[in-house]
Amino acid sequence: MKILVTGGAGFIGSHLAEAFLADGHEAAVLDNLSSGRRENVPKGARFYHADIRDAGVKEVFEEFRPDVLCHHAAQIDVRRSVADPAFDADVNVVGTLRLLELCRLFGARRVLFASTGGAIYGEQETFPAPETHPTRPVSPYGAAKLSVEVYLHYYGIEHGFHTTALRYANVYGPRQDPHGEAGVVAIFAERLLRSETAVINGDGTQTRDYVYVGDVVQANRTALTRGLRGAYNVGTGVETSVRELFDRLNALTGGRAGPRHGPAKPGEQKRSCLDAGRLAEAGWRPSVSLEKGLAETVKWFSSQRTGVME
Repeated sequence: MKILVTGGAGFIGSHLAEAFLADGHEAAVLDNLSSGRRENVPKGARFYHADIRDAGVKEVFEEFRPDVLCHHAAQIDVRRSVADPAFDADVNVVGTLRLLELCRLFGARRVLFASTGGAIYGEQETFPAPETHPTRPVSPYGAAKLSVEVYLHYYGIEHGFHTTALRYANVYGPRQDPHGEAGVVAIFAERLLRSETAVINGDGTQTRDYVYVGDVVQANRTALTRGLRGAYNVGTGVETSVRELFDRLNALTGGRAGPRHGPAKPGEQKRSCLDAGRLAEAGWRPSVSLEKGLAETVKWFSSQRTGVME
């Protein structure tokens, strides 16, 4: 199949483009490089430098003619969505609608969408949360992702699209951006390797469900090969506090720095943890433990500092 990966020069998207090529598919990457890196685009993938909101994206569809849209281009910063909800909606809702319309025009009826399990449910009532949990986002980012899921349902009913919304927990691993506001594992790892102080927002008791990027890749493969439809959580079902995460990373990097506590950030829920039982029924389960995943991530960040890739 011909698969167009939006955001394919970024963290998750680049891993997916690699995997699709390894599976024998033809892959193309569409990325504006606002946070992605050109060197992340795997050899063998076509690269289109464009923003999903650009009118010129139509030419990408005309030339590449994808069978599948794997949509990972997004504004991913919850805090920015709170500060500027209109910008967040312009990228995450309007930008996605432009892509869906191009899919309709050019015959791409299969869509894999990177949704969010961390923000779409809001403050959870049950732990871990299944897909049937009420969706009550407490940030514009979560509201935008939920809105896209509703549009995907519409395109399925009205235009025969075959869509999967993968509700990711907190994804971490190699190539994650340590300089943005998203990706606490990357931010902590980068700072601790430099023996710099890492800031814990709030008291550090807030919890998240951390899932390794390699397992997220396998979730997308499962969705594609099994023809899954609807929403699926992608997580481990295990809560880890931010303070415990810091302690684990501090130990892996030599324990040379301590944390500093800052104010809690608006739009972020207190606890988050996902039940991925529905995806498990389709054959997917997380295979990388937090211990192993953090070690691999620290190893990668360390190699970036020394310029040696192992």
